[in-house]
Amino acid sequence: MKDIQGMPGTPGGLALRFFQFVFAVAALCIMVSTTDFTSVTAFCYLVAAVILQSLWSLSLAIVDIYALLVRRCLRNSRIVGLFTIGDGITSTLTFAAACASAGITVLVSNDLGQCAHNHCTRFETATAMAFISWFSVSPSFLLNFWSLASR
Repeated sequence: MKDIQGMPGTPGGLALRFFQFVFAVAALCIMVSTTDFTSVTAFCYLVAAVILQSLWSLSLAIVDIYALLVRRCLRNSRIVGLFTIGDGITSTLTFAAACASAGITVLVSNDLGQCAHNHCTRFETATAMAFISWFSVSPSFLLNFWSLASR
């Protein structure tokens, strides 16, 4: 199979992993910088999901760097299957957490009108970073799934 940028072991795949990691860590840092995120379950779920996403993306970025340095192909069906399952799980968790957090931020800012007492801007920014992280996981998952299905 031809190497398509974005698949494991390619520079495009490494770039996707890097962006996944950066946006997940940004969402984590922004959310943790507020003092009252622990009072809302959806925000705690977002923190847990982006921690998992950042650890997964960092570990796979290290694998991609290794594969690029030693010019090793990562087209083994077991490896691609592991990447596909991991990307599917982490992307689903990140998307669900971002949706839950978005619902709470809309409730607090638009419906209750209590942004003066809360950190609405930080909550919205952290939620946006989580959505961007999920958006950068999607191509990785789809390319891995396509590679696995086309065998």
